[in-house]
Amino acid sequence: MKNYPIIKNVSILALVAALGILIAGYHPGAEDDAVYLAAIKHDLNPSLFPHDSEFFTVQLQATIFDQLIAASVRLTHLPLGVVILAWDYLAIFLLLSGCWRISRRCFAETYAQWASVTLVAVLLTLPIAGSGLYLVDQNLHPRALATAAILAAIVATLDRKYGMTVGLLILAFVIHPIMASFGLSLCVFLAWRPAPARALLVSALAPLGWIFDSTSDAWRAAADTRNYYFLGRWQWYEWLGVFAPFVFLWWFRKIGKAEVEGRASPPVGSMRASSLAHLSTRLALYGVFQLLVAVAVMLPHSLERLWPLQPMRYLHLLYLLFAVLGGGLLGQKLLQKHGWRWLVLFVPLAGGMLYAQRRTYPASSHMEWPGAHSRNLWVQTFIWIRDNTPADSYFALGADYMRRPGEDFHGFRALAERSVLADAAKDSAVATQVPRLALRWRDEVEAQRGWENFGPADFQRLKTRYGVNWVVVERPGPSDMQCPYENGIVRVCMLE
Repeated sequence: MKNYPIIKNVSILALVAALGILIAGYHPGAEDDAVYLAAIKHDLNPSLFPHDSEFFTVQLQATIFDQLIAASVRLTHLPLGVVILAWDYLAIFLLLSGCWRISRRCFAETYAQWASVTLVAVLLTLPIAGSGLYLVDQNLHPRALATAAILAAIVATLDRKYGMTVGLLILAFVIHPIMASFGLSLCVFLAWRPAPARALLVSALAPLGWIFDSTSDAWRAAADTRNYYFLGRWQWYEWLGVFAPFVFLWWFRKIGKAEVEGRASPPVGSMRASSLAHLSTRLALYGVFQLLVAVAVMLPHSLERLWPLQPMRYLHLLYLLFAVLGGGLLGQKLLQKHGWRWLVLFVPLAGGMLYAQRRTYPASSHMEWPGAHSRNLWVQTFIWIRDNTPADSYFALGADYMRRPGEDFHGFRALAERSVLADAAKDSAVATQVPRLALRWRDEVEAQRGWENFGPADFQRLKTRYGVNWVVVERPGPSDMQCPYENGIVRVCMLE
Protein backbone atom coordinates (compact mmCIF):
# COMPACT_ATOMS: atom_id res chain seq x y z
CA MET A 1 0.00 0.00 0.00
CA LYS A 2 3.02 2.30 -0.40
CA ASN A 3 1.39 3.94 -3.41
CA TYR A 4 -1.92 4.60 -1.67
CA PRO A 5 -1.27 8.34 -0.99
CA ILE A 6 -0.33 8.88 -4.65
CA ILE A 7 -3.42 7.05 -5.89
CA LYS A 8 -5.58 8.99 -3.45
CA ASN A 9 -4.18 12.37 -4.48
CA VAL A 10 -4.42 11.60 -8.20
CA SER A 11 -8.01 10.44 -7.73
CA ILE A 12 -8.95 13.64 -5.91
CA LEU A 13 -7.31 15.76 -8.60
CA ALA A 14 -9.14 13.80 -11.28
CA LEU A 15 -12.46 14.34 -9.53
CA VAL A 16 -11.87 18.06 -8.94
CA ALA A 17 -10.82 18.50 -12.59
CA ALA A 18 -14.06 16.84 -13.73
CA LEU A 19 -16.11 19.09 -11.45
CA GLY A 20 -14.21 22.10 -12.77
CA ILE A 21 -15.16 21.28 -16.35
CA LEU A 22 -18.79 20.71 -15.37
CA ILE A 23 -18.91 24.16 -13.75
CA ALA A 24 -17.04 25.92 -16.57
CA GLY A 25 -18.88 24.25 -19.42
CA TYR A 26 -17.50 22.89 -22.68
CA HIS A 27 -17.92 24.63 -26.04
CA PRO A 28 -15.64 23.29 -28.79
CA GLY A 29 -15.31 25.58 -31.80
CA ALA A 30 -16.27 28.70 -29.84
CA GLU A 31 -14.21 31.86 -29.24
CA ASP A 32 -10.47 31.25 -29.91
CA ASP A 33 -11.17 27.62 -30.74
CA ALA A 34 -12.59 28.90 -34.00
CA VAL A 35 -8.94 29.24 -35.05
CA TYR A 36 -7.34 26.28 -33.29
CA LEU A 37 -9.94 23.64 -34.14
CA ALA A 38 -9.92 24.69 -37.79
CA ALA A 39 -6.11 24.32 -37.82
CA ILE A 40 -6.32 20.83 -36.32
CA LYS A 41 -8.87 19.75 -38.90
CA HIS A 42 -6.73 21.17 -41.68
CA ASP A 43 -3.75 19.16 -40.40
CA LEU A 44 -5.87 16.02 -40.53
CA ASN A 45 -7.34 16.84 -43.95
CA PRO A 46 -5.27 19.36 -45.97
CA SER A 47 -7.96 19.51 -48.67
CA LEU A 48 -10.14 21.56 -46.33
CA PHE A 49 -10.20 25.37 -46.44
CA PRO A 50 -8.70 25.81 -49.93
CA HIS A 51 -9.64 29.52 -50.00
CA ASP A 52 -8.80 30.85 -46.53
CA SER A 53 -6.44 28.56 -44.61
CA GLU A 54 -3.89 31.35 -44.12
CA PHE A 55 -6.22 32.85 -41.52
CA PHE A 56 -4.98 30.17 -39.14
CA THR A 57 -1.95 28.41 -40.66
CA VAL A 58 0.38 31.41 -40.62
CA GLN A 59 -0.22 32.26 -36.96
CA LEU A 60 0.05 28.64 -35.84
CA GLN A 61 3.51 28.22 -37.34
CA ALA A 62 4.77 29.38 -33.94
CA THR A 63 3.25 26.43 -32.07
CA ILE A 64 3.17 22.65 -32.25
CA PHE A 65 -0.26 22.60 -30.60
CA ASP A 66 -2.40 21.76 -33.63
CA GLN A 67 0.11 19.18 -34.88
CA LEU A 68 0.23 17.56 -31.44
CA ILE A 69 -3.54 17.14 -31.31
CA ALA A 70 -3.72 15.92 -34.91
CA ALA A 71 -0.96 13.38 -34.24
CA SER A 72 -2.84 12.05 -31.21
CA VAL A 73 -5.93 11.53 -33.38
CA ARG A 74 -3.90 9.55 -35.91
CA LEU A 75 -2.25 7.54 -33.14
CA THR A 76 -5.40 6.63 -31.24
CA HIS A 77 -7.80 6.34 -34.20
CA LEU A 78 -10.46 7.89 -31.97
CA PRO A 79 -12.96 10.51 -33.18
CA LEU A 80 -11.54 14.03 -33.13
CA GLY A 81 -14.22 15.28 -30.74
CA VAL A 82 -13.36 12.59 -28.19
CA VAL A 83 -9.62 13.27 -28.45
CA ILE A 84 -10.07 17.01 -27.99
CA LEU A 85 -12.28 16.55 -24.94
CA ALA A 86 -9.71 14.15 -23.46
CA TRP A 87 -6.93 16.70 -24.06
CA ASP A 88 -9.04 19.44 -22.49
CA TYR A 89 -9.58 17.31 -19.40
CA LEU A 90 -5.88 16.40 -19.28
CA ALA A 91 -4.88 20.07 -19.56
CA ILE A 92 -7.12 21.03 -16.64
CA PHE A 93 -5.94 18.04 -14.61
CA LEU A 94 -2.30 18.99 -15.16
CA LEU A 95 -2.99 22.64 -14.39
CA LEU A 96 -4.72 21.76 -11.13
CA SER A 97 -1.91 19.34 -10.33
CA GLY A 98 0.55 22.21 -10.70
CA CYS A 99 -1.57 24.38 -8.41
CA TRP A 100 -1.64 21.59 -5.82
CA ARG A 101 2.13 21.11 -5.96
CA ILE A 102 2.73 24.84 -5.50
CA SER A 103 0.26 24.91 -2.62
CA ARG A 104 2.08 22.00 -0.94
CA ARG A 105 5.21 24.13 -0.86
CA CYS A 106 3.38 27.01 0.82
CA PHE A 107 1.01 25.29 3.26
CA ALA A 108 1.63 22.40 5.64
CA GLU A 109 -2.05 21.55 6.17
CA THR A 110 -3.62 19.15 3.72
CA TYR A 111 -6.96 20.96 3.85
CA ALA A 112 -5.23 24.22 2.88
CA GLN A 113 -3.61 22.52 -0.10
CA TRP A 114 -6.92 21.16 -1.36
CA ALA A 115 -8.65 24.47 -0.72
CA SER A 116 -6.20 26.01 -3.20
CA VAL A 117 -7.03 23.43 -5.84
CA THR A 118 -10.78 23.65 -5.23
CA LEU A 119 -10.84 27.43 -5.51
CA VAL A 120 -8.98 27.35 -8.82
CA ALA A 121 -11.27 24.61 -10.16
CA VAL A 122 -14.39 26.59 -9.27
CA LEU A 123 -12.93 29.78 -10.79
CA LEU A 124 -11.69 28.31 -14.09
CA THR A 125 -13.78 30.79 -16.08
CA LEU A 126 -12.91 33.81 -13.92
CA PRO A 127 -12.40 36.80 -16.27
CA ILE A 128 -8.98 38.38 -15.91
CA ALA A 129 -9.11 42.17 -15.69
CA GLY A 130 -9.21 43.83 -19.12
CA SER A 131 -7.17 41.12 -20.84
CA GLY A 132 -9.94 39.22 -22.60
CA LEU A 133 -8.85 36.01 -20.87
CA TYR A 134 -10.28 33.45 -18.48
CA LEU A 135 -8.13 31.37 -16.16
CA VAL A 136 -9.04 28.47 -18.45
CA ASP A 137 -11.16 28.58 -21.62
CA GLN A 138 -14.35 26.59 -22.12
CA ASN A 139 -12.62 24.48 -24.75
CA LEU A 140 -9.17 23.11 -25.47
CA HIS A 141 -6.70 26.01 -25.75
CA PRO A 142 -2.90 25.86 -25.99
CA ARG A 143 -2.78 28.42 -23.17
CA ALA A 144 -4.02 25.79 -20.70
CA LEU A 145 -1.37 23.25 -21.71
CA ALA A 146 1.36 25.90 -21.67
CA THR A 147 0.20 27.12 -18.25
CA ALA A 148 0.37 23.58 -16.87
CA ALA A 149 3.99 23.38 -18.06
CA ILE A 150 4.72 26.81 -16.56
CA LEU A 151 3.31 25.77 -13.18
CA ALA A 152 5.51 22.69 -13.25
CA ALA A 153 8.45 24.97 -14.08
CA ILE A 154 7.56 27.15 -11.08
CA VAL A 155 7.63 24.08 -8.83
CA ALA A 156 11.02 23.11 -10.27
CA THR A 157 12.29 26.65 -9.67
CA LEU A 158 11.10 26.64 -6.05
CA ASP A 159 12.92 23.31 -5.64
CA ARG A 160 16.00 24.80 -7.36
CA LYS A 161 15.93 22.19 -10.12
CA TYR A 162 16.83 24.72 -12.78
CA GLY A 163 17.57 22.23 -15.55
CA MET A 164 14.02 20.92 -15.27
CA THR A 165 12.77 24.52 -15.22
CA VAL A 166 14.45 25.22 -18.55
CA GLY A 167 13.04 22.07 -20.15
CA LEU A 168 9.50 22.81 -18.99
CA LEU A 169 9.68 26.41 -20.20
CA ILE A 170 10.88 25.21 -23.61
CA LEU A 171 7.87 22.89 -23.70
CA ALA A 172 5.58 25.81 -22.82
CA PHE A 173 7.25 27.95 -25.49
CA VAL A 174 6.60 25.53 -28.36
CA ILE A 175 2.95 25.34 -27.28
CA HIS A 176 2.23 29.02 -26.55
CA PRO A 177 5.22 31.40 -26.94
CA ILE A 178 3.60 34.50 -25.42
CA MET A 179 2.48 32.72 -22.24
CA ALA A 180 5.87 31.03 -21.99
CA SER A 181 7.58 34.43 -21.96
CA PHE A 182 5.56 35.39 -18.89
CA GLY A 183 6.42 32.06 -17.28
CA LEU A 184 10.11 32.70 -17.94
CA SER A 185 9.81 36.15 -16.40
CA LEU A 186 8.20 34.81 -13.22
CA CYS A 187 10.69 31.94 -12.89
CA VAL A 188 13.57 34.39 -13.19
CA PHE A 189 12.14 36.43 -10.32
CA LEU A 190 11.63 33.28 -8.25
CA ALA A 191 15.20 32.11 -8.88
CA TRP A 192 16.75 35.55 -8.38
CA ARG A 193 19.05 35.53 -5.32
CA PRO A 194 19.80 38.47 -5.44
CA ALA A 195 20.74 39.67 -8.94
CA PRO A 196 17.89 42.01 -9.89
CA ALA A 197 19.61 43.61 -12.86
CA ARG A 198 20.19 40.25 -14.54
CA ALA A 199 16.65 39.11 -13.75
CA LEU A 200 15.14 42.24 -15.22
CA LEU A 201 17.26 41.99 -18.35
CA VAL A 202 16.29 38.40 -19.09
CA SER A 203 12.62 39.09 -18.35
CA ALA A 204 12.59 42.15 -20.57
CA LEU A 205 14.19 40.42 -23.54
CA ALA A 206 12.07 37.26 -23.37
CA PRO A 207 8.97 38.63 -25.12
CA LEU A 208 10.93 40.63 -27.73
CA GLY A 209 12.56 37.91 -29.78
CA TRP A 210 10.14 38.12 -32.69
CA ILE A 211 10.70 39.58 -36.17
CA PHE A 212 7.72 41.71 -37.10
CA ASP A 213 6.19 42.81 -40.35
CA SER A 214 5.34 46.49 -40.71
CA THR A 215 1.89 47.78 -39.81
CA SER A 216 -0.62 49.52 -42.07
CA ASP A 217 -3.94 51.34 -41.91
CA ALA A 218 -5.67 47.99 -42.39
CA TRP A 219 -3.66 46.55 -39.51
CA ARG A 220 -4.71 49.48 -37.32
CA ALA A 221 -8.34 48.86 -38.24
CA ALA A 222 -7.96 45.27 -37.07
CA ALA A 223 -6.15 46.35 -33.90
CA ASP A 224 -8.97 48.81 -33.18
CA THR A 225 -11.31 45.83 -32.61
CA ARG A 226 -9.10 44.62 -29.72
CA ASN A 227 -9.91 46.93 -26.81
CA TYR A 228 -7.31 45.30 -24.59
CA TYR A 229 -4.59 46.68 -26.89
CA PHE A 230 -5.45 50.20 -25.69
CA LEU A 231 -4.86 50.93 -22.03
CA GLY A 232 -6.88 54.13 -22.33
CA ARG A 233 -10.00 52.07 -23.01
CA TRP A 234 -9.72 50.02 -19.83
CA GLN A 235 -12.51 50.72 -17.35
CA TRP A 236 -11.89 51.74 -13.74
CA TYR A 237 -12.91 48.32 -12.44
CA GLU A 238 -10.43 46.67 -14.79
CA TRP A 239 -7.66 48.83 -13.35
CA LEU A 240 -8.89 47.87 -9.90
CA GLY A 241 -8.37 44.27 -10.98
CA VAL A 242 -4.79 45.19 -11.96
CA PHE A 243 -3.78 46.80 -8.66
CA ALA A 244 -5.89 45.02 -6.03
CA PRO A 245 -3.86 41.76 -6.14
CA PHE A 246 -0.76 43.67 -4.99
CA VAL A 247 -2.51 44.64 -1.76
CA PHE A 248 -3.45 41.04 -1.08
CA LEU A 249 0.00 39.75 -2.01
CA TRP A 250 1.52 42.16 0.51
CA TRP A 251 -0.90 40.74 3.09
CA PHE A 252 -0.02 37.15 2.12
CA ARG A 253 3.69 38.00 2.49
CA LYS A 254 3.04 39.46 5.92
CA ILE A 255 1.23 36.30 7.02
CA GLY A 256 4.06 34.10 5.77
CA LYS A 257 6.76 36.19 7.44
CA ALA A 258 4.85 36.24 10.74
CA GLU A 259 4.67 32.44 10.77
CA VAL A 260 8.36 32.16 9.91
CA GLU A 261 9.19 34.37 12.88
CA GLY A 262 7.82 31.83 15.33
CA ARG A 263 4.05 31.57 14.97
CA ALA A 264 4.36 28.28 13.06
CA SER A 265 6.39 26.15 15.46
CA PRO A 266 6.90 22.93 13.45
CA PRO A 267 9.98 23.26 11.18
CA VAL A 268 8.06 22.02 8.13
CA GLY A 269 5.32 24.57 8.72
CA SER A 270 7.88 27.34 9.10
CA MET A 271 9.62 26.31 5.89
CA ARG A 272 6.36 26.35 3.97
CA ALA A 273 5.42 29.71 5.45
CA SER A 274 8.77 30.95 4.14
CA SER A 275 7.79 29.68 0.68
CA LEU A 276 4.48 31.53 1.00
CA ALA A 277 6.29 34.78 1.80
CA HIS A 278 8.85 34.19 -0.95
CA LEU A 279 6.28 33.37 -3.62
CA SER A 280 4.05 36.30 -2.64
CA THR A 281 6.99 38.71 -2.76
CA ARG A 282 8.36 37.52 -6.09
CA LEU A 283 4.89 37.34 -7.62
CA ALA A 284 4.35 40.98 -6.67
CA LEU A 285 7.74 41.97 -8.13
CA TYR A 286 6.92 40.06 -11.31
CA GLY A 287 3.58 41.89 -11.50
CA VAL A 288 5.11 45.34 -11.00
CA PHE A 289 7.83 44.69 -13.56
CA GLN A 290 5.48 43.27 -16.19
CA LEU A 291 3.07 46.16 -15.64
CA LEU A 292 5.88 48.63 -16.31
CA VAL A 293 6.87 46.69 -19.43
CA ALA A 294 3.24 46.68 -20.60
CA VAL A 295 2.86 50.43 -20.10
CA ALA A 296 6.15 51.10 -21.88
CA VAL A 297 5.08 48.92 -24.84
CA MET A 298 1.40 49.78 -25.14
CA LEU A 299 1.35 53.55 -24.71
CA PRO A 300 3.76 54.74 -27.46
CA HIS A 301 2.28 54.41 -30.96
CA SER A 302 5.81 53.93 -32.27
CA LEU A 303 5.72 50.45 -30.67
CA GLU A 304 2.29 49.51 -31.97
CA ARG A 305 3.64 46.41 -33.74
CA LEU A 306 4.44 44.99 -30.29
CA TRP A 307 0.87 45.33 -29.06
CA PRO A 308 -0.14 41.84 -30.28
CA LEU A 309 2.35 40.44 -27.75
CA GLN A 310 -0.40 41.48 -25.30
CA PRO A 311 1.93 42.32 -22.40
CA MET A 312 -0.99 42.92 -20.01
CA ARG A 313 -1.74 39.23 -20.21
CA TYR A 314 0.92 38.74 -17.57
CA LEU A 315 -2.15 39.04 -15.33
CA HIS A 316 -3.10 35.47 -16.23
CA LEU A 317 -0.31 33.91 -14.16
CA LEU A 318 -0.72 36.55 -11.46
CA TYR A 319 -4.42 35.77 -11.05
CA LEU A 320 -3.90 32.01 -11.16
CA LEU A 321 -1.23 32.00 -8.45
CA PHE A 322 -3.17 34.57 -6.46
CA ALA A 323 -6.07 32.08 -6.44
CA VAL A 324 -3.71 29.31 -5.31
CA LEU A 325 -2.37 31.36 -2.40
CA GLY A 326 -5.75 32.86 -1.51
CA GLY A 327 -7.43 29.46 -1.55
CA GLY A 328 -4.73 27.99 0.64
CA LEU A 329 -5.08 30.75 3.21
CA LEU A 330 -8.86 30.36 3.19
CA GLY A 331 -8.41 26.67 3.89
CA GLN A 332 -5.80 27.27 6.56
CA LYS A 333 -7.49 30.11 8.44
CA LEU A 334 -11.20 29.60 7.81
CA LEU A 335 -12.34 26.33 6.24
CA GLN A 336 -9.99 23.88 7.95
CA LYS A 337 -11.72 20.51 8.51
CA HIS A 338 -15.24 21.92 8.86
CA GLY A 339 -17.20 20.40 5.97
CA TRP A 340 -20.11 22.79 6.34
CA ARG A 341 -17.79 25.77 5.86
CA TRP A 342 -16.54 24.29 2.60
CA LEU A 343 -20.13 23.91 1.42
CA VAL A 344 -21.10 27.43 2.47
CA LEU A 345 -18.18 28.88 0.50
CA PHE A 346 -17.89 26.72 -2.58
CA VAL A 347 -21.50 25.77 -3.41
CA PRO A 348 -22.70 29.38 -3.91
CA LEU A 349 -19.44 30.28 -5.65
CA ALA A 350 -19.76 27.35 -8.04
CA GLY A 351 -23.43 28.22 -8.61
CA GLY A 352 -22.51 31.80 -9.47
CA MET A 353 -19.83 30.72 -11.94
CA LEU A 354 -22.22 28.22 -13.52
CA TYR A 355 -24.91 30.89 -13.86
CA ALA A 356 -22.44 33.29 -15.49
CA GLN A 357 -21.46 30.66 -18.06
CA ARG A 358 -25.08 29.89 -18.88
CA ARG A 359 -25.57 33.60 -19.53
CA THR A 360 -22.47 33.67 -21.74
CA TYR A 361 -23.72 30.81 -23.96
CA PRO A 362 -27.51 31.08 -23.59
CA ALA A 363 -28.43 29.35 -26.84
CA SER A 364 -26.13 26.37 -26.39
CA SER A 365 -25.99 23.35 -24.12
CA HIS A 366 -23.70 23.93 -21.14
CA MET A 367 -21.71 20.83 -22.08
CA GLU A 368 -21.46 20.42 -25.86
CA TRP A 369 -20.43 16.79 -25.80
CA PRO A 370 -18.78 15.28 -28.88
CA GLY A 371 -21.34 13.69 -31.17
CA ALA A 372 -24.32 15.08 -29.27
CA HIS A 373 -27.09 16.91 -31.11
CA SER A 374 -26.66 20.65 -30.61
CA ARG A 375 -29.62 22.75 -29.58
CA ASN A 376 -27.90 25.83 -31.04
CA LEU A 377 -29.57 26.51 -34.40
CA TRP A 378 -26.48 28.15 -35.84
CA VAL A 379 -24.36 25.13 -34.92
CA GLN A 380 -27.00 22.84 -36.43
CA THR A 381 -26.63 24.85 -39.64
CA PHE A 382 -22.85 24.54 -39.62
CA ILE A 383 -23.08 20.77 -39.14
CA TRP A 384 -25.54 20.48 -42.05
CA ILE A 385 -23.11 22.44 -44.21
CA ARG A 386 -20.27 20.13 -43.21
CA ASP A 387 -22.29 17.06 -44.18
CA ASN A 388 -24.02 18.34 -47.32
CA THR A 389 -21.77 20.75 -49.25
CA PRO A 390 -18.58 20.17 -51.25
CA ALA A 391 -15.29 20.57 -49.38
CA ASP A 392 -14.17 23.34 -51.74
CA SER A 393 -17.29 25.46 -51.14
CA TYR A 394 -16.75 29.13 -50.29
CA PHE A 395 -19.23 30.77 -47.91
CA ALA A 396 -20.19 34.24 -46.74
CA LEU A 397 -22.14 34.82 -43.52
CA GLY A 398 -21.59 38.52 -42.83
CA ALA A 399 -18.61 39.89 -40.96
CA ASP A 400 -20.42 39.97 -37.60
CA TYR A 401 -22.08 36.57 -37.69
CA MET A 402 -20.39 35.39 -34.46
CA ARG A 403 -22.10 38.22 -32.56
CA ARG A 404 -25.59 37.50 -33.86
CA PRO A 405 -28.31 36.49 -31.34
CA GLY A 406 -28.21 32.77 -30.66
CA GLU A 407 -24.82 32.22 -32.33
CA ASP A 408 -22.82 32.18 -29.08
CA PHE A 409 -19.48 32.93 -30.77
CA HIS A 410 -19.13 29.58 -32.52
CA GLY A 411 -16.63 29.60 -35.39
CA PHE A 412 -17.88 28.65 -38.85
CA ARG A 413 -14.59 27.21 -40.11
CA ALA A 414 -14.09 25.07 -37.02
CA LEU A 415 -17.55 23.46 -37.16
CA ALA A 416 -18.67 23.65 -40.81
CA GLU A 417 -15.17 22.77 -42.11
CA ARG A 418 -15.64 25.12 -45.05
CA SER A 419 -13.95 28.29 -46.24
CA VAL A 420 -15.60 31.60 -45.40
CA LEU A 421 -14.96 35.30 -45.95
CA ALA A 422 -13.18 37.01 -43.06
CA ASP A 423 -15.15 37.95 -39.97
CA ALA A 424 -14.79 40.99 -37.71
CA ALA A 425 -14.60 39.07 -34.42
CA LYS A 426 -11.81 36.49 -34.56
CA ASP A 427 -10.10 37.02 -37.91
CA SER A 428 -9.30 40.57 -36.82
CA ALA A 429 -7.17 39.17 -34.00
CA VAL A 430 -5.29 36.98 -36.47
CA ALA A 431 -4.76 40.00 -38.73
CA THR A 432 -3.07 41.87 -35.89
CA GLN A 433 -0.73 38.95 -35.31
CA VAL A 434 0.04 38.58 -39.03
CA PRO A 435 0.04 42.08 -40.57
CA ARG A 436 0.21 40.88 -44.16
CA LEU A 437 -3.31 39.45 -43.69
CA ALA A 438 -4.71 42.80 -42.59
CA LEU A 439 -5.38 44.14 -46.10
CA ARG A 440 -7.28 41.00 -47.05
CA TRP A 441 -9.15 41.04 -43.76
CA ARG A 442 -10.26 44.66 -44.17
CA ASP A 443 -11.22 44.15 -47.80
CA GLU A 444 -13.44 41.15 -47.06
CA VAL A 445 -15.02 42.72 -43.97
CA GLU A 446 -15.80 45.94 -45.85
CA ALA A 447 -17.29 43.93 -48.72
CA GLN A 448 -19.83 42.44 -46.25
CA ARG A 449 -20.82 45.75 -44.66
CA GLY A 450 -24.62 46.11 -44.56
CA TRP A 451 -25.09 42.33 -44.70
CA GLU A 452 -28.54 42.48 -43.11
CA ASN A 453 -29.85 44.35 -46.18
CA PHE A 454 -28.10 42.28 -48.84
CA GLY A 455 -30.12 41.01 -51.78
CA PRO A 456 -29.33 38.67 -54.71
CA ALA A 457 -27.35 41.37 -56.54
CA ASP A 458 -25.10 41.91 -53.51
CA PHE A 459 -24.47 38.18 -53.16
CA GLN A 460 -23.60 37.94 -56.85
CA ARG A 461 -21.10 40.76 -56.33
CA LEU A 462 -19.39 38.63 -53.67
CA LYS A 463 -19.40 35.67 -56.03
CA THR A 464 -17.83 37.68 -58.84
CA ARG A 465 -15.25 39.31 -56.60
CA TYR A 466 -14.21 36.42 -54.36
CA GLY A 467 -15.68 33.24 -55.80
CA VAL A 468 -18.23 32.80 -52.99
CA ASN A 469 -20.84 30.23 -54.01
CA TRP A 470 -22.85 29.80 -50.80
CA VAL A 471 -24.29 32.21 -48.26
CA VAL A 472 -25.93 31.85 -44.85
CA VAL A 473 -28.59 34.47 -44.20
CA GLU A 474 -30.94 35.07 -41.33
CA ARG A 475 -34.61 34.48 -41.98
CA PRO A 476 -36.63 35.55 -43.82
CA GLY A 477 -33.86 36.63 -46.22
CA PRO A 478 -34.29 36.98 -50.00
CA SER A 479 -37.18 34.92 -51.34
CA ASP A 480 -35.85 34.33 -54.85
CA MET A 481 -32.83 32.18 -54.00
CA GLN A 482 -32.27 28.43 -53.92
CA CYS A 483 -31.93 27.51 -50.23
CA PRO A 484 -31.71 23.74 -49.58
CA TYR A 485 -31.61 24.15 -45.80
CA GLU A 486 -33.29 26.39 -43.26
CA ASN A 487 -34.30 26.34 -39.62
CA GLY A 488 -35.91 28.77 -37.22
CA ILE A 489 -33.10 31.32 -37.54
CA VAL A 490 -31.11 30.98 -40.76
CA ARG A 491 -31.19 29.75 -44.37
CA VAL A 492 -28.34 28.22 -46.39
CA CYS A 493 -28.54 29.41 -50.00
CA MET A 494 -26.62 28.52 -53.13
CA LEU A 495 -25.44 31.20 -55.54
CA GLU A 496 -26.16 30.28 -59.14
